[in-house]
Amino acid sequence: MSEKMPKNPKPKEWLASQLSAGYVADYKPFNFVDGEGVRCSLYVSGCMFACPGCYNKVAQNFHYGQPYSQQLEDQIIADVKADYCQGLTLLGGEPFLNTQVCLRLAKRMRAEFGQSKDIWAWSGYTYEELQQDSADKLELLSLIDVLVDGRFMLAKKDLTLQFRGSSNQRIIDVAKSLQANQVVLWDKLLK
Repeated sequence: MSEKMPKNPKPKEWLASQLSAGYVADYKPFNFVDGEGVRCSLYVSGCMFACPGCYNKVAQNFHYGQPYSQQLEDQIIADVKADYCQGLTLLGGEPFLNTQVCLRLAKRMRAEFGQSKDIWAWSGYTYEELQQDSADKLELLSLIDVLVDGRFMLAKKDLTLQFRGSSNQRIIDVAKSLQANQVVLWDKLLK
């Protein structure tokens, strides 16, 4: 019996403007699992990939959770200000199908903190797919520091990997990749 594969979108097939309802599934301040250091993690609602074995299946629904609010955004910024907090993580759901929320927050992060706090994102899209897609996805990509890319694949699940669920996923240094015009892996990746 073969494993059902996650959906593979064509460029510009799935647009946040058509899919996102602006909901968030959860917000977790001061955690240690969603990237390097102490992080504040925003889980947006909605994902079209439907990867078998998804660890957050409930967040695939674009109307799950609560609408994103100014109050939540202000709380996230206040939490990230803590000296011991390294930055923000965007997950889901799918951040690149929720760019209305993620762009707003990422832009505020850059306005408030510049490069002193980092932004990580997990995406079912590969870096190469994001490069071919819509302007909002490209803009969000340009604001983040580290991208964990690729669909979760149950057949390649490996719990020994750092910050990834399956061996096909990569941890990418976005700024270096954009500058080099090719994927550059995050240099702190444990081998």
